[in-house]
Amino acid sequence: MTRKHVALGAFLYPTGYHLAAWRHPDVPADAGVNLRHYADLARTAERGGFDFLFLPDSAGVRGTDLDALSRAAIRYVAQFEPMTLLGALAAVTERIGLTATLSSTYNHPYSVARVVASLDHMSAGRAGWNLVTSQNPQEALNFGFAAQQNHDERYARAEEFADVVKGLWDSWADDAFLRDKASGRFFDPGGVDVLDHSGEHFTVRGPLNLPRSPQGHPVTIQAGSSDPGRNLAARAADVVFTAQQSLPSAQAFYADVKARAAKFGRDPDDVRVLVGVSPFVGDTEQAAVAKYERLQELIDPDIAVSLLGSELGGVDLGGHPLDGPLPPLPPSNAGRSRQELLADVARAEGLTIRQLALRVAGSRGHHQVLGTPEQVADHLEEWVREEAADGYIVMAPQLPDGLTDFVDHVVPELRRRGLVREGYEGTTLRDHLGLPRPERREVV
Repeated sequence: MTRKHVALGAFLYPTGYHLAAWRHPDVPADAGVNLRHYADLARTAERGGFDFLFLPDSAGVRGTDLDALSRAAIRYVAQFEPMTLLGALAAVTERIGLTATLSSTYNHPYSVARVVASLDHMSAGRAGWNLVTSQNPQEALNFGFAAQQNHDERYARAEEFADVVKGLWDSWADDAFLRDKASGRFFDPGGVDVLDHSGEHFTVRGPLNLPRSPQGHPVTIQAGSSDPGRNLAARAADVVFTAQQSLPSAQAFYADVKARAAKFGRDPDDVRVLVGVSPFVGDTEQAAVAKYERLQELIDPDIAVSLLGSELGGVDLGGHPLDGPLPPLPPSNAGRSRQELLADVARAEGLTIRQLALRVAGSRGHHQVLGTPEQVADHLEEWVREEAADGYIVMAPQLPDGLTDFVDHVVPELRRRGLVREGYEGTTLRDHLGLPRPERREVV
């Protein structure tokens, strides 16, 4: 299998990744519960040869200010449960991979192993999951907890969670299911292992009540950049999704994750590092800037500051002058890496709270690129060439137009440069990403 092409994932935030996208006249305001909208996006991404779709998720509304939430759909206010949605999208696509976020904090590994393996069978090997730890404190309240679990404890749980899920995916040998009507033998009892896991966080007997995945294991994505997050990614992930603001920081992250993977005995090439990028594409650079400014004009400044506080780990910025610098930030029990990234950007560029809030409203800490198709392709090619990324998760600022712009104008330019393939060469998500099929690990 080849890794010569730049990997591409399509991030389907319902109305687009920009905070104010839902207010744009060309964006369907009900996008989060509009199946036709998602189906059209999935077919557009497949037409562009994207490796996979990526659906974010959170098991709760983010924030407690309902007035603010009513004026701007900051996050996760009204959208489908992602695995249910991916089941529907599997029926209207043929080749593109299907991935979604499933938190290890408020799910159980048996349920996750079963639902992701089910999607993999339904889609003939196109499934994956994004292994995360929950950051939103409101999720804890929805599951009977008074507060969010400690950051490092969440990652310790996630490590064990990943081990159990993969152990369950190895319950059955590839040829265990005989389905022999003549002999009356449905499966070979020698081809099944009972996991019988007993650990600090989980006790799971197994086996999984599904045959082994068409891919061996569905693809595992991990989206955390803190030190525990990097270790989890290097140890358990096939794809690492990261937010990076500069080429040097992206190069450092890339090298660090690959080195950690090697220390865990893995081939570093089997860990694909994908950087989040939000592109504004225009016929001219001025046209791209105009698209950006049009969305920026729709931002409610109060909502932008509220979002910034959330991205900084739940910090209340209301008592600080908006045209002054960020105040000292308390240690975050939510997204440590995102807090550090945004604080570093504000410090390096001398941004005020207001300026940083407007920046975050457009990208939430991910990298923005504005320009012509050639300029956008130049940027994407540079980061891959300079070993800062193996590919990108494209976070269209508004949907559907932002994704269509990228597919119709940037993808052809990337193909002209030989960076992305002309069409799908395999059938599974692992084929698309150039990842090996895992050997089954038998219980000893």
